[in-house]
Amino acid sequence: MPNKKKVKIVFYEVEGWEQRYFADQFVAYDPRFFDDPLDERTVNLAVDADVLSIFIHSQVSQTVLAAMPNLKLIATRSTGFDHIDLEACNQRGIVVSNVPRYGENTVAEHTFGLILSLSRNIHKAYLRTSRGDYSLEGLEGFDLKGKTLGVVGAGSIGLHVIRIAKGFDMNVLAYDLMPNRLIAEVLGFSYVPLDDVLARSDIITLHAPYTPATHHLINRSTLKLVKRGALLINTARGALVDTDALVWALDEGILSGVGLDVLEGEELITEEKQLLSQPATEEKLRMILRQHFLSRRPDVVITPHIAFYSREALERIVETTATNIREFLAGNPQNVVNPSSISEPRRPTDAANRYLNP
Repeated sequence: MPNKKKVKIVFYEVEGWEQRYFADQFVAYDPRFFDDPLDERTVNLAVDADVLSIFIHSQVSQTVLAAMPNLKLIATRSTGFDHIDLEACNQRGIVVSNVPRYGENTVAEHTFGLILSLSRNIHKAYLRTSRGDYSLEGLEGFDLKGKTLGVVGAGSIGLHVIRIAKGFDMNVLAYDLMPNRLIAEVLGFSYVPLDDVLARSDIITLHAPYTPATHHLINRSTLKLVKRGALLINTARGALVDTDALVWALDEGILSGVGLDVLEGEELITEEKQLLSQPATEEKLRMILRQHFLSRRPDVVITPHIAFYSREALERIVETTATNIREFLAGNPQNVVNPSSISEPRRPTDAANRYLNP
């Protein structure tokens, strides 16, 4: 077993309470912490890292990986890992672990928060009454009971959404690449093709992972299939939706409202102080303009990627991340999303030495 002091553990995008937790868990390793996301600008802070923990705003590209020659583990504190170049990690033998389950109910509850905000015009009413206007004109909502909810992606989160929907006495249609007929029978919903979900649903909610195959899953062509006046909710990944097509569908009245916890290109948007100190690319400027335009629309509700952000879910995230790091150092990697990065089985005995001193 190597000297623990020689193992460099670095955390990016950590809040104060997370830093205290991880500092206590890995006190023997003298971990380092940075508030900023990891990218080509900030990688110089941790070029000697053996173990790296990041969150969703970090961008681990080939260039970033090339600057970290000692890196052996990336423990992302998220379920998604599309912000990490897995192919480059495989080539370098870098193990990537994630937090596969932490907030299924958390995200599902936020999904219904967005649905209710739109279906009962809660956000409009709040803005109006905050100005001292208590008129009811334009605030008529609609009941969820008897309406059809379309769930795109019936995984762990999608199934929690379905359970909540049944509590509202809604009809539910679901689209998933791996349908589970038994669960559908127990929960009382039907699997149908994506086109049917779009055409028959009063409310469509997205819970699919982001992959090259799901990029712009919701686009102008698919939006043309949507039942006129439907609501669209996205608490999954921003790039599932073509933003230009979304604006078009709102303008055309195809969609009567949209609830977004994620935005296309949100990973390109940094804090205002960083925008002022760095030249903005054309792509970044376009994304900023799109987001500002959407945020001003009365038929759009936007939250800043907080569907996961409950006290209980955050605690599960840090606990699982700490376990992922500890188990990796013990030679027993957990929650690995790129198993091909592990070239050969490792014995628990002296495994840390094998990983960190190949």
